[in-house]
Amino acid sequence: MSKGIDFGGRPFHFLGVGGIGMSALAYVLAKRQIPVFGSDLKRNNIVERLESVGVKVFNGQTASNIDSFKDQLPQVICSTAINKSNPELAAALAKGCDIWHRSDVLAALIAEYNSIAVAGTHGKTTTSSMVGCVLVEAGLDPTIIIGGEVSTWEGNARTGATDYLVAEADESDGSLTKHKPQIGIITNIELDHTDHYGSLEAVIQTFQTFAGNCKTLIGSLDCPLVSEQIKPAISYGIHPDSTADYTVKEVVYGSHSTKAQVYERGVLLGNLELQVLGEHNLSNALGAVAAARFLNVDFAPIAAGLLTFGGAKRRFELRGQHGNISFIDDYAHHPSEIAVTLTSAKLRVQAPNRVIASFQPHRYSRTLTFLAGFAESLAAADLVVITDIYSAGETNDGRVNSEQLVAEISKINPQVVYKATLPEVTEYLNQTLQAGDMALFLGAGNLNQIIPDVMAFYQT
Repeated sequence: MSKGIDFGGRPFHFLGVGGIGMSALAYVLAKRQIPVFGSDLKRNNIVERLESVGVKVFNGQTASNIDSFKDQLPQVICSTAINKSNPELAAALAKGCDIWHRSDVLAALIAEYNSIAVAGTHGKTTTSSMVGCVLVEAGLDPTIIIGGEVSTWEGNARTGATDYLVAEADESDGSLTKHKPQIGIITNIELDHTDHYGSLEAVIQTFQTFAGNCKTLIGSLDCPLVSEQIKPAISYGIHPDSTADYTVKEVVYGSHSTKAQVYERGVLLGNLELQVLGEHNLSNALGAVAAARFLNVDFAPIAAGLLTFGGAKRRFELRGQHGNISFIDDYAHHPSEIAVTLTSAKLRVQAPNRVIASFQPHRYSRTLTFLAGFAESLAAADLVVITDIYSAGETNDGRVNSEQLVAEISKINPQVVYKATLPEVTEYLNQTLQAGDMALFLGAGNLNQIIPDVMAFYQT
């Protein structure tokens, strides 16, 4: 294996190039005129966008894809989801290709740029998107690599002409420790990826290592673990008694916007208005303010950039309104994420109208660990629909199932039903939703695939 990632012209080949994290890297490299190839099991809008910038995408993951490289072996890029039984990876190993994890490419790019890396158990996609919007508005023309699609740059990646880079840094598999940015942001710390971490202490250690790798660290004091275990050099916090460097006053959480006064070390910077709702999004925005101010950006373009941000895809994304019903797609797959999503929904929906939350648990390990937490957070909905667990490649060891989650929710809120399959969820919603409802589709799996069918039913 070579000593490091080579951006000098050697081709890259991404296994699963249509994934949200892989595709962002592939896009940026292709825009740098580096030969980029990839493979995926299915086509989507992300694959089409990659092809529009010159990426050659193979349909399916077979050994023949690697055999097609005759003149120069590619640098093969994998994610944690690709295992050694994958025939394409096996062929690459047999041929002696350099094999790298997705995080290795991102780490190399972070090291090459004047970089801002946003980490945290929750909110990193939104916060990195907000930072990107601010820097674009301020004319700093950054390159952006995130785990969600944003309308401002029509995708999950953007290439800029300067040396600024904004990147979302993922902790799910421990690869966060590879990154050494100029500026790091930590939004919060919680145990989430129980398939990788055996304890909260292990998660904290990963973030502590990341913090030590950052030249300057910005962190949210709203999270006790960030405050106590990380001790950031620059801090932000939305709570009234916060001692952070960046704080807010006169906060108004409205049904269509969030407004606040922003203070920098006790001095009023100005007024902020956001399209996105809830305390969590105000906190995310304050993290973006702190990063931009560290780069000496004036508050006016900061406020203007944040006002333009309408949210990333699958982050309280309004997919449509039909029959006076709002259909919302949200990636929330952890109890804390579900809680803030339902809080945002309740800001928009007033009785007698209802919030209907359909939830697809993601991974057996996560469902088992957070069974009580899921029940408590989901019970805030007026009606809950639970479907079978999305395995995400995990083996079912029989210790947990969706019926158990339904039983836990029913102890708090009896308005819960179990529908095992996605067609059953579709049929139930087609018979249940009524005018004025907000229908939430929650989870990191494939539940959101039924949204078009349910919307179509109510388009008559």
